[in-house]
Amino acid sequence: METARVLVAADKFKGSLTAVQVAERVTAGLRRVVPGVRVETLPVADGGDGTVAAAVAAGFERREARVTGPLGDPVTAAYALRGSTAVVEMAEASGLQHLPDGVFAPLTATTYGSGELLRAALEAGATTIVFGVGGSATTDGGAGMLAALGARFLDADGKSVGPGGGGLAELAEADLSGLDPRLKDVDLVLASDVDNPLTGPKGAPEVYGRQKGASEEDIAVLDAALSHYASVLGPETAALPGAGAAGGIGYGALVALGARFRPGIEVMLDVLGFAPALARATLVITGEGSLDEQTLHGKAPAGVAAAAREAGIEVVAVCGRLALSQEALSGAGIARAYALAELEPDPAVSMAQAGPLLERAAESIARDFLS
Repeated sequence: METARVLVAADKFKGSLTAVQVAERVTAGLRRVVPGVRVETLPVADGGDGTVAAAVAAGFERREARVTGPLGDPVTAAYALRGSTAVVEMAEASGLQHLPDGVFAPLTATTYGSGELLRAALEAGATTIVFGVGGSATTDGGAGMLAALGARFLDADGKSVGPGGGGLAELAEADLSGLDPRLKDVDLVLASDVDNPLTGPKGAPEVYGRQKGASEEDIAVLDAALSHYASVLGPETAALPGAGAAGGIGYGALVALGARFRPGIEVMLDVLGFAPALARATLVITGEGSLDEQTLHGKAPAGVAAAAREAGIEVVAVCGRLALSQEALSGAGIARAYALAELEPDPAVSMAQAGPLLERAAESIARDFLS
């Protein structure tokens, strides 16, 4: 019988295990049952938080820069570089993880640091930038990012408007002439699992504002301010898929930086070298913390499973909790899912013990698919 070759290509279990730790635990569990099994690990991400870590695990160099956090304080943010390709994750500069517990600033949080992080990648010589957007603390339409790259956003008195989406209500003039000229020679790929427009019932403030602390009144203010901002910069772009990603930073990248939108997991699989790894595998193990309806809409496991199915390679999944039927899993190309909740029903214990539980789940996979 041919020796099994397993590819572990899973995303993080948010709040408990990084994608690298998931791969390590799955490998350990498989080898406990089948000691000689050949395992290749390729931690994956879909453009949201964890994207830089996945790139570093795939051989990119980790670089750091001091940038402006979403509340205006300095933070240390990482990006990844290999040759002339950089992977920049906006959450590193402007993500929810930079907010103190319970502190939100829905009207004033800024993406200025994301622009500084893009500038650091330019200064490192990047000519292709994969810009992963997700997990943002911001709803400023990317205005802060553009300001850091040289744009000016002025009110009727010729003064700079305030930070965040709220300040855009006062916008009278947008001057993009000072944007960093190096941007013209860069292939900027907007990588996101979100295809929402900028505003309206499916727009950034309405769909994602609440998780950033916005009240119903704040959401109305932000939606009106972003609509006004788009009327100044270009209303047609506001309706494009991805314009509403990460509080509208997608819009800023599309309208002013010449970015092109691609589903985050597709971009990341290309960048990480998934196709050659897949060609070496006889079984793929993917997964993330929660396999649910959202998974089917562009999240990492769905992208991995789709590519493996096209190559005719069987896929199983690991997860913390499973909220998909077997029919839905099969439809996505996943033969079976192994949930930690089946081993430990208490969610708090399951998250705290995710590593050992995941090893046990991997032992079951080994018995069911490798023995």
